[in-house]
Amino acid sequence: MKKHYSILAIGCAGLLLLATTTRSVRNQYGFMVGTPAIKSINALTFGPDGVLFIGDGRSATVFAVDTKDAESAEKATAVDVKNIDQKIAALLGTEVKNITIQDIAVNPKSKHVFCAVQHSDGTPVLLRIDGDKITNVSLNDVPFSMLALTNAPSEDAKDRRGESLRIASISDMGYADGKLMVSGLSNQEFGSTFRSIPFPFSNKQDQASLEIYHAAHGKYETMAPIKTFTTTEIKGKKYLLASYTCTPLVLFPLDELKAGSYVKGRTVAEMGSGNQPLDIITMKKGNDSFLIMANSSRPVFKVKYKSIEAYQGSLTTPVEENFATAGVDFVSLPLTNVIQLDKLDDAQMVILQRRSNGNLDLWTANDRYL
Repeated sequence: MKKHYSILAIGCAGLLLLATTTRSVRNQYGFMVGTPAIKSINALTFGPDGVLFIGDGRSATVFAVDTKDAESAEKATAVDVKNIDQKIAALLGTEVKNITIQDIAVNPKSKHVFCAVQHSDGTPVLLRIDGDKITNVSLNDVPFSMLALTNAPSEDAKDRRGESLRIASISDMGYADGKLMVSGLSNQEFGSTFRSIPFPFSNKQDQASLEIYHAAHGKYETMAPIKTFTTTEIKGKKYLLASYTCTPLVLFPLDELKAGSYVKGRTVAEMGSGNQPLDIITMKKGNDSFLIMANSSRPVFKVKYKSIEAYQGSLTTPVEENFATAGVDFVSLPLTNVIQLDKLDDAQMVILQRRSNGNLDLWTANDRYL
């Protein structure tokens, strides 16, 4: 095991060092080969052809990495890893208390699960999970490109609780229509920001400022970042569908999120205060599509997109009762303590869940929950 860890440690240490030598490779994404200087991994999402986008909040930079995992899988293989935190800790040669699972993302092409882990010594680690097998993904000498976010908070900027604003420059990421979408904070007057970055990367990145009405707080807000988002289409128009801390659910027209724009979202639901949304995905069953949301202090929510489409209003008055809900109806699923989730295919989702017995398991949920 010590030998195994030594090999892994060498690979992980490379993540902390700026690539001193790179060489260009000719492909459609303009990648170079080298070792990306990733300081943290706080968000993952996949793009085309097995390209993995890594959000590094510590350096306020996004990376695109060729995982060489572009082979299509006809059918998704269910994942079932019990006590995954213990197995990852053993792989890294450390204890469970020294690791934090930051994010999981399923490659929509290969259906493989990728997992970002932060070691307490500051080392970010990328892993791949096949069935019940966990392997390290080396980021040494890989094809990649990178882009530093503009107008990111300074490295020493803190919020009123003393937490880093720089880390919050990337709160979630998604990819659609040839663009990497990044939510988070900027150093601008209205801090809540949505960035739209064409891929392959160039010098272009569009940045829009966001405002919402938060009925649980009874006020308009511009400084709290989106915690998690997805995109959807309602009556032929594309929207960003986002949720914030204390769980307002908000629609933003994507065509209005342009460079330099200031956009006020339409709050379609308050899903209960005292809670933080962790992940949003979209699933399908029959003719229905569902929004599935994992939460820090509440069960997993399910919302029919037909209900969102039918709701024409916008919440603009306070929710009077503490922890009460308003707007679009939703269902609380019998799934609690779900920390991460992602879509394996239209009818299956991968769930990282703290079980009632204290175990942390990664497993596959089928369409009985839809």
